[in-house]
Amino acid sequence: MAGNAFPQSALDGLGDAYPLAPAKLSHAIADHPLLSLDALAGLARRMRPASLEHNAAVDLPLGISNAETPYTGLDVHETIARIETCGSWVLLKSIEQDPAYARLMADVLGEIAPVVEPVTGAMLRFEAFIFISSPRAVTPLHFDPEYNILFQARGSKTMTLFPTADPEIVSQQFFEAYFAGGPRNLPWNEAWRTRSREISIAPGEGIYVPILAPHWVQTHDEVSVSLSLTWRSEWSFHHADACRMNRRLRHLGLTPSPPRIYPANNRVKSYGQRALARIERLLPAD
Repeated sequence: MAGNAFPQSALDGLGDAYPLAPAKLSHAIADHPLLSLDALAGLARRMRPASLEHNAAVDLPLGISNAETPYTGLDVHETIARIETCGSWVLLKSIEQDPAYARLMADVLGEIAPVVEPVTGAMLRFEAFIFISSPRAVTPLHFDPEYNILFQARGSKTMTLFPTADPEIVSQQFFEAYFAGGPRNLPWNEAWRTRSREISIAPGEGIYVPILAPHWVQTHDEVSVSLSLTWRSEWSFHHADACRMNRRLRHLGLTPSPPRIYPANNRVKSYGQRALARIERLLPAD
């Protein structure tokens, strides 16, 4: 990639916010040829089918469950070709499986390593995603288990964010079920809206989305293309394993304390979960 993805002001803004506060950032990759709609249509044809998702996305309730999300009857390639009018949303997952997109991801995330790593340690498990959305498409309320920067390349959208791991929105039981393989879409309560922060972005702008922060998104009146680059930290893996350990304890009739939010750590529960999981893997199957 020629030139830097971020101006110094964006790196400074990320440093001020990271890791628990959202931040609006500027970037210089909106016109990157890999992010054109034609390039992404070609990428979708090269990707593994399991890495492609699509569904109807207009007039969706904010609290719709994953299982209730409707489909349009189009396949993913037809959806991309008709994205201006089909009222849909396409997700290309783990696009780093393509070497060109892997290089783009590594170059961009490499620029923020000096900001991130002194705070949360080594950046682990890089992943990249593309969102291609029709006008007025909605991504319902959910959270992500990764740190994320969302780069807007085409169109515009507004993200509505809530505090990291907000206990009124995400119960501990929901976290425990999610890290055991459950869905990530959350129920919606209109009373929560007053606690939210809205950030709107256009091409050349992006959002740092804190780990575990509930959020929902709506595109504006044109087709939207966004690139999401994510990473994990040792802390994030300990949090996930602590949630799994709490699920075990809850099944025993106990009421475990919730995992602690950064900078507090969850190593004791995490190591306990990992030890038990290792023992279970060694036991003979029934």
